[in-house]
Amino acid sequence: MATDAAYQNAMQNNDKKTAWIEHDTAHDAALQRVMIDIMSDHTKLFKQFSDNPSFKKWLSDTIFNMDLSATG
Repeated sequence: MATDAAYQNAMQNNDKKTAWIEHDTAHDAALQRVMIDIMSDHTKLFKQFSDNPSFKKWLSDTIFNMDLSATG
């Protein structure tokens, strides 16, 4: 997310709604790439991420809120 310009712009301008929209579109793809990268070392985590929609949503929401706190 640190390299996504639209998301970072929304975060820096305190526009939580726009940041959330950017989060939904760009963040999901980035999070998927990260999870695939760590899959070999953290198979249980990857399995939860892949098989459990509520865990995936929780992880995505948690990262978004951490980003929001870091910019606020």
